[in-house]
Formats: sequence, structure tokens, C-alpha cells
Amino acid sequence: MNMKNKLSTSIFLVVAIVIVINFISREFFVRLDFTEDKQYTLSRATKDLLKNLTEPVTVKVYFSEGLTPEINKNRTDFKEMLIEYSTLSKGMLVYEFINPNAKPEQENEAMQEGISPVLVNVREKDKEVQQKAYMGAVISMGNRKEVIPFIPPGGAMEYEMSKAIKKLSLVNKPTVGLLQGHGEPSVQDIQQAYRELTILYNVEPLTLNDTAPIPDRFKTIAIIRPTDSIPQKHLAQLDSFLAKGKNIMVCINRVDFEMNMGYGTEKNTGLESWLQKKGIVVNNNFVLDANAASVQVPQQMGPIQIYANVLFPYAPIIKKFAQHPVVKGIEAVILQFVSSIDYAGDSTITFTPLAFTSERSSSVPPPVYFNLERRWTAADFPQKNLVVAAAFQGKLAGQGISKMIVIGDGDFCINTPPGQGQPPRQLHPDNVNLLVNGIDWLSDDTGLIELRTKSVTARPLKDLEEGTKTLLKYLNFLLPILLVVGYGLFRMQQRNNIRVKRMEENYGK
Repeated sequence: MNMKNKLSTSIFLVVAIVIVINFISREFFVRLDFTEDKQYTLSRATKDLLKNLTEPVTVKVYFSEGLTPEINKNRTDFKEMLIEYSTLSKGMLVYEFINPNAKPEQENEAMQEGISPVLVNVREKDKEVQQKAYMGAVISMGNRKEVIPFIPPGGAMEYEMSKAIKKLSLVNKPTVGLLQGHGEPSVQDIQQAYRELTILYNVEPLTLNDTAPIPDRFKTIAIIRPTDSIPQKHLAQLDSFLAKGKNIMVCINRVDFEMNMGYGTEKNTGLESWLQKKGIVVNNNFVLDANAASVQVPQQMGPIQIYANVLFPYAPIIKKFAQHPVVKGIEAVILQFVSSIDYAGDSTITFTPLAFTSERSSSVPPPVYFNLERRWTAADFPQKNLVVAAAFQGKLAGQGISKMIVIGDGDFCINTPPGQGQPPRQLHPDNVNLLVNGIDWLSDDTGLIELRTKSVTARPLKDLEEGTKTLLKYLNFLLPILLVVGYGLFRMQQRNNIRVKRMEENYGK
């Protein structure tokens, strides 16, 4: 009877503990994150954003169910993230999951909201068929709404969610000025970057006046690839802007090139001299790198002309970056005809290199003839880790503390190539991220910059030798068996020892 009561009491306690834990988990959601880059840990920027919500936020998620393991995991990850969002917001954020594949009216609703399906291959009855998969969300605040049309597996879902909430929360966006009047590209020439920037900022063309100061509404100015001389009066206005604690991003071409002529020369606009007075030296050189893009060169094969891909070291693919918010998560940026950057100033300005060339690089002063048929060797790249982008912070002008980013290539973020009538080109995503991250660091102090490139990094398995593969294969097969047999022998020996001990005790009696 006592044993029966004890069993009933134990079962009651276990059930009570489970109920209490379940109740607590609804109020306090906790996830343990053991990933290297804390993929499942919300950033401080997101936490601050959620804690400071002044209006309720509704998230309607259109996500397909039961299609593939990858989609199911993506749905689970997104749902767990929303649970944490809701908990941190103290109920100011509510969410609802809808499976558009379940009912035709729900599918129509998803498409009307701007969420289009993607086709995925699904295994059904021993054959592979294509089905529609919906993976999107609609975020609403009052009568305003933002749509995330597609949430890719492994994508930066926290950034997309927090960006949408912040955009809905913003009453007055910071204003970023795009300098004009000296041959700089227009808003239409930087289409990809402009689309990203206008999410959080008002981007306005800024033409400097010889007498009137720069309006105070501008928080940051972007100076991108000026081609004409900049008057001293305009440079003085930029100094006054910095003296107020405002910030500037400079993307400069220190050298010029004529691909049709195959010739590179020095480029002077006055901007390089203005930077040099601050100790910021954009060197008069072409940076070369063994890790570079290729160009197509026509070659004659008898009566037929073919195009061959040839290494072009004057277009380095930059893959080495500092630990800094501007370049965090960026994997590769193509900088064509880039110049190196040095700092020769004093300690009133902090110099932080952001991007470097590879271990095999070099630099040459203009004039340069681009010989596309040249065979490059290791001896052509004796230098390493040349700085091609840097951040500066301190007394850049007057007594104000301001920030500046300088990149030694002015064309990396421009969609419209130099020359008349050239069609827009699609830029590498990280080229756009570099510019937008830079503007974020200069203009936005909420920390969302760190989420832009936060995504799951692919880590392919290391290629192993055949002998190692064979060893691991048999070890993987035999080790569990050996462990079970070993444990069985250990238990048998223990039981034998106990039996012998009991026999000795009985014999002693």
C-alpha cells in the first residue's frame, strides 16, 4: 500500500512539474544558442526595438507546411524567432501562421498581399513532383504595413523582421545627401543601393551652394566618384559639415582608366588633396591582386573568333575584412581599379582599416598599359594586405567629433557603367552591402547594421583522402557495436563480482 501511495505521489509530482514548466515557458521563452556566430540569438538592436514599441504590431505569416524538411525547419526557426519577439515586446507583437496550401482562399490572400510562391520538388508516392511553397510575412502597425515576400532558408530573417518593424515605427527618417554637381552619379545610377537606403533614410540629391551652408537636416553625405574638380568653397562647406559632428562617406577614384584604349592615368579632383590635409592618403596607384576577376578577351582560332576568360588583376576580389560593423558578414567585394589607403595623421583621429587585399598583391603607379595577354606569375605580387577601405573617427574638421569612411574605388556601387548609353548592370550583392553598411554606420545608431549580413554560412565538408574515408566509414560502423559489447562485458563483470561477494558472505556465515 505504501509503495502504491508513493507511486501515485511521484506521478502527481511529475505531472505538476510538467504543467508548471509549460506555464513558465509561455511567459519566459529561452533558447540555447551554440552556433559559432550566434545565429539564433537576437541582437541588442532587436531587443531595444521591441522593448520600445509604442504601437501594437501584427505579423501574419504565410508559410507552407509538410513539403520538405528544409522548408519545415525554416518555418520552425521563423516561428521560434517570433515567439521570442512576442515575449520581448511584452505582448505588443502578435503573430498568426497560415498555410496557403490548405485552402484556395488562403492562397489567393497570400498572393494579394504580395507573397508569391516558389516551386519546390516534393517526393510523393515514389515520384518527384513540383509544388508551390509560400514563405513570406506581412507586418502591420496601425494602417501601415510591410511585406516580406520571401524568407529563404538560412537567410537574414532577423534583419528582415527588425528592418520592417523599424520602418513602420519611424516617424522622421534621417536624411542622407548624395553629393551632385561634380560629375557624381545620380540616384538613378545607384539603383540597387538606393532601394536599400530608402528603407530607413530619405536620400536626397545635394548640390552645394557657394554661400549657403549645408542644411541641418542632412546627417550624412555620400560622395561617390566625382569626375570634375571640386571648388575650394565646396570643400570648405564639407569641413563645416564635419565640424558639426556630421559624417561623410567618400568613394573616390584616384586613378582613371580607358578600357577601349587600354590605358590608365592619374585622376585629380581636389578631393584627394582635401583628404590628405586630414592625414588620409589615397595613394596614386593601381592595386593588383592574384585573387581577381576575369575579363573576356577575343582570340582568333583560324576563321573563328572565340572569347576566353583571362585573369585581370586590376579588378581585385576582396575577401579579407576587419572585425567591424561596416564589413561584418561581407564575404567578397569586387573593386575594379582600386587604390590603396594610408593614414599619416596624428592621434586625434582613429584610423581603422576595413578591407585588405590578399597575401599576393601589389601596386603600380600610373601611367599603366593594360596588357590583357600578359601571363602573370607569383613574382608579380610581392605585397600583401594593402588597405583599400578604411574608417576614420575623431576631429576631422574643427573641434567636432565626426566619422568618415573612405573607399579607394568610386565605381564599385554604381549600376550604370562609365560611358554614354551603357545599360545598367547588376552588382554583386556585397558591393551594395558595403555602401549601405557604411551609410548605416555613419547614420544609424540602433545597431541594425549588424543584422544585414547575418545569415547561415555554408560550411562544406573537408575533402578527405580515400584511406581516411575508409577508416572513418568502418569506425562509424564498428564503434557503436564495440561500445555496446564493451558495456555488456563491463556489466557482466560487475554482476559476477557481486555474485562472488555474496557467495563469500554466505560461506562466512
